[in-house]
Amino acid sequence: MAKISIVYGSTTGATEGAAQQLAALLGATATPIAAADASAFDADLVILGSSTWGYGELQDDWAAGIALLDAVDLAGKRVAVFGTGDSCGFADTFANALGILADKAVERGATLVGQVPAADYGAAESLAVRDGKFVGLALDDTNEAEKTPGRIAAWAKELQAIL
Repeated sequence: MAKISIVYGSTTGATEGAAQQLAALLGATATPIAAADASAFDADLVILGSSTWGYGELQDDWAAGIALLDAVDLAGKRVAVFGTGDSCGFADTFANALGILADKAVERGATLVGQVPAADYGAAESLAVRDGKFVGLALDDTNEAEKTPGRIAAWAKELQAIL
């Protein structure tokens, strides 16, 4: 059985809630980035999560966590990203944190998996959208909370299929 590790940063609890739902669906371990060490990235599939704050920035705990990610070799590992944001109030930076984490994972040698079509979202721009797809799972509990459980379940099923 493949080992899955979820590492996330959450301020209001929305990203933590998504991480816990994913963990339950995937039989994974979910660890806050503030409590993580290098062993949290030792898995067949590493899932990184962050809410997007300010003008498209990572969640605060990732400020130190990104240094930990910089020290980890992800060569040959599959990495997926997810996060929460507000697609209406911050349409021009919605889910930017996903793009930041995805770029860092690829820089560290990872193969990015779990892209999601952007057509079902109302955001105008995002660092996380490339060729019409989010680099991972974008969630908007502020404006589309009713879609979150279905989006998480569908994404988890997609990730299981690649393991």
